[in-house]
Amino acid sequence: MRILIVSDAWTPQVNGVVTSLAALVGELRGLGHQVKLLSPADFRAVPCPTYPEIPLVWDLWRVGAVIRDFRPDCVHLATEGPLGWAARRWLVKRRLAFSTAIHTRFPEYVSTRWPWIAPRFGYAFLRAFHRPSQAVLVTTERLREEFASWSLQRLQLWRKGVDTQLFRPDETRPRPARPVFLYVGRIAPEKNLQAFLDLDLPGDRCVVGDGPQREALQLQYPQVRFLGYRHGQALAEIYQQASVLVFPSRTDTYGLVMLEALACGTPVAAFPVAGPLDVLQQGINGVMDEDLRAACLAALELDRERCAELAAVQSWRASALEFLAMQPLIDGEPMVVAEALPDTAL
Repeated sequence: MRILIVSDAWTPQVNGVVTSLAALVGELRGLGHQVKLLSPADFRAVPCPTYPEIPLVWDLWRVGAVIRDFRPDCVHLATEGPLGWAARRWLVKRRLAFSTAIHTRFPEYVSTRWPWIAPRFGYAFLRAFHRPSQAVLVTTERLREEFASWSLQRLQLWRKGVDTQLFRPDETRPRPARPVFLYVGRIAPEKNLQAFLDLDLPGDRCVVGDGPQREALQLQYPQVRFLGYRHGQALAEIYQQASVLVFPSRTDTYGLVMLEALACGTPVAAFPVAGPLDVLQQGINGVMDEDLRAACLAALELDRERCAELAAVQSWRASALEFLAMQPLIDGEPMVVAEALPDTAL
């Protein structure tokens, strides 16, 4: 099958969306499918204001020609950015079927950066984008229920996985003498990183990642090690050496870094919110508490072998097969397009 995936997020960006899509593309090709990933790398783009790591494509008139020339059997729109909207517009105009996905809590992210924009406006944006989709893929049952409460429709469960060949325990390395509390992810306001950095914890604190807040936070917290991005085996080794992964975000839809850490045997400390509630088993592979410091200290006592065992059952191959099962054929039954319907749920 010829599968086209359209995403505004792609390498060299480092985030959960890119990780998920890279794993998906690799598995689909391994299953014998021909996959094209349409990304900002295929177009001209400008940096996103306030977040220059994110490119915004502007020569969008070329999108339709790329879709037509590839002749896909199915199309998946992974993001709600300029590329996603351009592909959506071309497909809807021709009444062609496609699927979409919600990878991030876009309304909450917007409200974190610009508090005067209420989440209901962000959800109106999501409803508008996903309304013509034949299948809107979400990561967890909790998210499906939450998004349904905001009147999003045709929500389907697409679970994520972890590369257990790369992320696995390594008992050959000696453990650090002092506890190491680790954060991995974007250094941006929506990640609530300061909730971790402000904690009074024993041992060392380490931050892996980059983003618009890095320079300011490095100056504010000189006692914390900021390592920048790490990839592949280098990232796995950091997980293996960490005592606890601290996940301070309150807005993530899932949090793949939690699965990666757990697969390496590292327990997780987090707030009891969506994302951690869907990944962690309280007191077994993680501790969730509104007192994040208490969660961090309690997580130190968890069994690392048990953490790795529970994470090892979630493969990317199973995730890719779920994805395939929900894809509509582009030339299937004509869509019912509700473009002209007013959005009354604000």
